[in-house]
Order: sequence, then C-alpha cells, then structure tokens
Amino acid sequence: MSDAAFVSIRELVGLRREARELTFLPRMPIHSPLPGAHASRLRGRGLDFRELRAYVPGDDIRDIDWKVTARTRRPHTRVYDEERNRPALLLVDQRVNMFFGSRLHMKSVTAAHAAALTLWQVLAKGDQPGAIVFNDEDQIELRPARSESGSMAILRVIEKMNRSLRADDGRISRPTQLNRILGHAGRLAKHDHLVVLISDLDGFNEATRPLLNRLTQHNDVLVMRVSDPLERQLPEADRLVVSNGDLQLEFDAADPSLRSSFAQTFQMVIDAGQKELTKRKVPMVSLGTEAPAAGQLSALFGRRAHSRRP
Repeated sequence: MSDAAFVSIRELVGLRREARELTFLPRMPIHSPLPGAHASRLRGRGLDFRELRAYVPGDDIRDIDWKVTARTRRPHTRVYDEERNRPALLLVDQRVNMFFGSRLHMKSVTAAHAAALTLWQVLAKGDQPGAIVFNDEDQIELRPARSESGSMAILRVIEKMNRSLRADDGRISRPTQLNRILGHAGRLAKHDHLVVLISDLDGFNEATRPLLNRLTQHNDVLVMRVSDPLERQLPEADRLVVSNGDLQLEFDAADPSLRSSFAQTFQMVIDAGQKELTKRKVPMVSLGTEAPAAGQLSALFGRRAHSRRP
C-alpha cells in the first residue's frame, strides 16, 4: 500500500509497469489539453529522416515536403524516427514546502511518483535519464545515463531525500533554491536535453525568466506543477487555526469573501506562472495530491495503446 507521507524504492520501481503505457515523451499528443496547439508541443529534437511517403489525413502538416509535393502534384510527408540516447534531466523538488498534503499524498510524494514515471518512460524509449534532486539545503546531481543501475541510483536518491523530510526539525523553506537549481540545470543541459521540472514552483519570480530563457534556448522544457486541494480552496469549516511552528492564526473559513479571495489569489499565481511559461513555449501540467500521479498523467497525455502511428 502506498504511504501518504513517504515513498519507498519498491514503490518507485513498481511504477515502471504503469510508465510503459504513457506516451507523453518526447512529444505531446496533437490534441493535448495544454494551451496552444503549437506552443505547447515539445520540439522532439534529435530526429533521423526515415522515408518519404504519400500524405495521410492526420499527418502533421509541418512534416509535408513541399518541394516533392509541388513536383509530383501529390502531397508527400517526411517520416522521422526519434533519435535514441537523448539525455533527459529531471529536476525533483523535495523541499520542506513540498512536505504538505491534505488528501491522498504529500506533494513531495506526488512529485517523487511523477519523477519515477517520467524516468521509466524515458528509459523505455532508449534515452538517458539523469536528475537533480534537491531540498532546501542540498542538491544531488546524477548525470544522464542509459542504464538500469543509473536509473536505480536516481530512485534511491529520491527515496533518501524524500524520507529525510520532517515537519518538526526546524528546517526553513528556501524559495530561492528553485532558481539556483534552474541555473545549475542551465549549465548542465547545454543542448538537446529534455528538462522536466517537478515542483510546486515556490520561488518562481522575476529572476526565473532569464533562467528559463537559457534552458529553453536549446532544450525542451516541461513543467509539472504539484499542488494540494487545500492550497486551491479553503475547506468547508467554521473556524480554523493555522501555524508556522512559531505563530498561529485563527480565522473564519466559512466567510464567503475570504474563501473567494483565497481561491482567486491562488489562481492569479497560477495564471502568472502559466503566462511566463507560455511565452517561452514551455508546457505546464498540473498534478494534485488527491489522486495517483500515474492516472493523472494518463488522463493528460493518453496511453500508448491509443497513440497514432504513421
């Protein structure tokens, strides 16, 4: 049974079977729920030309060979094979602010599950998964490598950092750590990487923009934003008491104006982040702690059995 607060290596390895059904890497489905049909697609760098054939309805019009089409007076499309051994870099957030959850899992657990699913999907495609797993004080970097041992090393680091989280150890949340990790990722992923950030995006600010620009210049970037229902909407209750460990605040959670303001503030933060990412053609998906990550990713991207093949 899955632990709501912590992950185990056995659990992360067990997600390999579910990852085989996912099809979201390295390209999004044509009918992706992400905003912007073209802006939200990962570029799928590293393609080898395989053949030229007659156009079939449903083919991507961007792959039409217009010179051959003009010469033969029949539409033709270029077919590509995805190049193997493409490096992928997972940025897995295990900061203390991720150690929060009101439903099925902590945000840190949902992030760990999403990272494991992504890792196994990358490895199944013959690509090279690597990772930077980070908390508020430390980061552990594992260079991309296409091997079982390398993948297991990543999962062990995720498990170790996840299980070190505590709510009462006096650890201070450091929002600035997010930009520090993005800066390091930009120096590591110089060209043709797939970079997947799995985080609640605490610390996303003006300084994030140039870091994203650097990352997206020569790489594909995908953001998985993790949130909890209690962050999106106050629970239906009369009076609530919240504390940061030192101070506490009591308020009326049933107040309609307070509930509306709380939900609007959260949505404003989401919209602002989405706007910045859309400008840079970075797709963002939202994952919640109230449901298994595998099911959410399947609903967003589809399963392999339903993918269209040329």
